[in-house]
Amino acid sequence: MLLRNKILLSIILIIVVLASTGVITYFSLTVPKDTENTGYYLFCYFLGNKPEEERVCFATSKDGYSFDPVGDNLPIITQKLGTGCCRDPYIFRANGKYYIIATDMKSDLGWNSNYSMVMWESTDLIKWENERIIDIKQKPGFEHTCRTWAPQVIYDKEVGKYMVYWSHCLDTDWKTYMVYAYLNDDFTDVGEITTLYQPSSGKDAIDGDIIYENDKYYLYYKDEEKSTICYVYSDKVTGPFVEPQKNKVSTSLKEVEGCCTYKLEGTDTYIMIMDEFKDHKYYMQATTKDSMTKFKHVRRNGAISWFKPRHGSILTITEDEYTKLQELDHQLTFVFPKLYY
Repeated sequence: MLLRNKILLSIILIIVVLASTGVITYFSLTVPKDTENTGYYLFCYFLGNKPEEERVCFATSKDGYSFDPVGDNLPIITQKLGTGCCRDPYIFRANGKYYIIATDMKSDLGWNSNYSMVMWESTDLIKWENERIIDIKQKPGFEHTCRTWAPQVIYDKEVGKYMVYWSHCLDTDWKTYMVYAYLNDDFTDVGEITTLYQPSSGKDAIDGDIIYENDKYYLYYKDEEKSTICYVYSDKVTGPFVEPQKNKVSTSLKEVEGCCTYKLEGTDTYIMIMDEFKDHKYYMQATTKDSMTKFKHVRRNGAISWFKPRHGSILTITEDEYTKLQELDHQLTFVFPKLYY
């Protein structure tokens, strides 16, 4: 009896410790109801570290949880400029068009070999054109750029311009942190580059993802020291950002990176997906708009993991856009049946 009580007490203590660190916070939450979901969703991603995998791929969803790859993971775009390979594609709408901005990088050249972004535009999500390279090494003071990772775009309503933010590193100090700059009017270049955020630890921060909710800008990112997803927040999209002492938001027990957060249309639900990169799996968690720092694991995440995506982004689309992408899926798989399985 004494041994049993000691074991029980030990289990209780472990639970208390884990709860205090935030590891099991999500067990006390409930996945929000999302029966009013009114959107369709496009997942834009790449596949891996081989040159043939460093391509833009699409997957679609009717509910924001279960995704199916368009064309069985065949590339949507044939890159011709820069390294000929890309990673971390971010898709967004602006000025009546669709845009994809991505890391221009071939990992075979090394993890410190990338200094540019690659970008495309489209009027229909099907045909992508006007490919261009934004070379950060050409910017004064940034001639030693060796990492330009995971660019994303958000509209700065105070300035009235679209802002690109990304993870940046110079080979003179080897610190990787978040920076930002504004796109020019035709989205072919960026202006002055400014520091956005660096953790107080001085360690690396990569893969930033900014969401505006509750009159605050939440910056979710991978903290390389903790190898998990953390958050900071600000009243302005350009900061300064407040860093809470306990700022981990990932409920995964594994190392993760490349988070993407999106709202289920017509609901108060936010979904965050992230790359469990060592296991080639994807992790999904959910929260509501009233609690943007506390998430619960969504056990339907296998609906993404099965086609092996890497770091990407989600765009809410219409039913008509979803239908067009289903037609593209048929065209691609008819010409190139299941080459990537």
